[in-house]
Amino acid sequence: MTSMTHRVAGLLVLTLALAARACAFAPAGAVPGAPWGVGRGIAWLSAPPFPASGAQRSMQGSRGVSMEVFGVRRQLKSSFKRGTARLQRGLRMVRNKRYESAFKPEEFVPPFIASIDQGTQSSRVLIFDREGRVLSKRNQEHEQIKERPGWCEHDPEEIFLRVKQCIDASVKDLERAGFAKGDVEAVGITNQRETSLVWSKATGRPLFNAIVWLDTRTQETVDAMIKEHGSPEAFVEKCGLPISTYFSATKWKWMIDNVPEVREAVESGDAMFGTVDSWLLYKLTGEHATDVTNAARTMLMNIKTCSWDEDMCKAFGIPMECLPNIRSSAEVFGTIQYPTLKGVPLAACLGDQQAALVGHCAFTKGMGKSTFGTGCFFLLNTGHDPVISQNGLLSTVAYQLGPDAKPVYALEGSVAIAGAGMSWLVDNLSILTDASESERVARTVRDTAGVYLVPAFTGLFAPHWRGDARGVIVGLTQYTQSAHIVRAMIEAVCFQVVEVVGAMEADSGLELSEVKVDGGMTQNTLMLQTQADLLDAQVLKPEMVEVTAFGAALAAGLAVGVFEDEEELVAVSKKCNSYEAFSPENTEEDRTHRMSRWKLAIEKSLGWEAS
Repeated sequence: MTSMTHRVAGLLVLTLALAARACAFAPAGAVPGAPWGVGRGIAWLSAPPFPASGAQRSMQGSRGVSMEVFGVRRQLKSSFKRGTARLQRGLRMVRNKRYESAFKPEEFVPPFIASIDQGTQSSRVLIFDREGRVLSKRNQEHEQIKERPGWCEHDPEEIFLRVKQCIDASVKDLERAGFAKGDVEAVGITNQRETSLVWSKATGRPLFNAIVWLDTRTQETVDAMIKEHGSPEAFVEKCGLPISTYFSATKWKWMIDNVPEVREAVESGDAMFGTVDSWLLYKLTGEHATDVTNAARTMLMNIKTCSWDEDMCKAFGIPMECLPNIRSSAEVFGTIQYPTLKGVPLAACLGDQQAALVGHCAFTKGMGKSTFGTGCFFLLNTGHDPVISQNGLLSTVAYQLGPDAKPVYALEGSVAIAGAGMSWLVDNLSILTDASESERVARTVRDTAGVYLVPAFTGLFAPHWRGDARGVIVGLTQYTQSAHIVRAMIEAVCFQVVEVVGAMEADSGLELSEVKVDGGMTQNTLMLQTQADLLDAQVLKPEMVEVTAFGAALAAGLAVGVFEDEEELVAVSKKCNSYEAFSPENTEEDRTHRMSRWKLAIEKSLGWEAS
């Protein structure tokens, strides 16, 4: 590009930025047809218009009252931030070019399986052929609604809109390659777990925004229940989980207690409860269902019987008749009614971490994986019997590949902040302009210069389970640079995994010599090498980064007969995937020293309260 072209491009971006900020101040509806009060001139950069739910209209109304009663300053500041965020998201959508497959059209082998991967930050749809090759990959981000400290919500209608957009784009990719949508044999769903919502049986519309898994607004509910039942582990023998803000039951209880529309719908029998998988299943097929892996994350399912537990539902005040039917992870849930894939069986449903376990084909007891996404989640296959952790881990269902198959269980270590920590450095501290810069910036310094960062933004999950923990940065000196903080954030993710693996080994009696990994953060090779160094174990990164979506596709293919059994799933995986190994390069003395300083930093993070 010429210097003049650069100037013109710069002026265009500046003009768009100013327009976005100006339009963000416009009251809702000031520009007819523009979404959420954003001016029509930049509406194409963010979301297409879609109807607001009853909960959204209620919230929009309350914002207007807030302006009249409390003044405009806070409202304008919030609108400014939302407008800027939408512009940034819109620019990312413009840069999101069509996925270019590494394979030629003639190399693909029908039939195809579509996989809907609905995550915390975005929704994706991928189309795999029978041999595991990716023909299409489409992605759309959605808004993170953060009205108060510790709160995080998603708009269910926007999530469904993004999924539909990705389906449409992926099917067009399929047709461009010379195939027809009739070549899609099945669809699988994998999803962010624990994120909870309630919608109306009569209208099919959400009654409130979805409360996201990392939201901590239910801490008072959790504290009251722990006091009432005597311990955070009061229900572990039944559901495998401690009482925590993390799981769905506390979120649904909060909605019943605090959202009049939800309470009224429960009393009238109009309420339908579900996690994100249930919402998508309902919108795509009309069925109110979930699978065992998602139901296992609610605190309401008996982990031994894989059915809703009457005592648990009573403890949280959740009517059992409002809950979805629990099904296996691999069976036909219904046929899709959305026109682009109308009539295709929706044949698999797994929580994202369990889908990744299936994607790695970790079908043998003792096999495991660690996914580095928004958070970090380590799962270890424990076979057909649930293992109740004595070391701060979760007992959960790994998968059930068919209605007649026995469920397989897992131990799980959940870390709340991984990739979300990089986003925090971008969005909150402006140390990075994009999370993908983290490795380059971190490599400009040789170490953290004694800086340790504990990203306990929503408390600490496994193995500590301390809701009173808050983020801290310790070891700062005049020498500290922003690059040291970036590197400390990368190391913080790895330190937390080391703690989880230690608990895993104590519970299982196994010593892990290698760890398979996946997720967006695994593009950071510095992180992978640091993880190998701190674990003193090989870290294996797959060539196929879309392991979670691949797991859902494998399960769907198994359900409709594209694949015959688990042995064939393993064969397909080996054919389309290979692993790159990262081996430890440091000394035992270095590992011991750094872990001891990390533990000291953890102590500094405890006992704080949210402001």
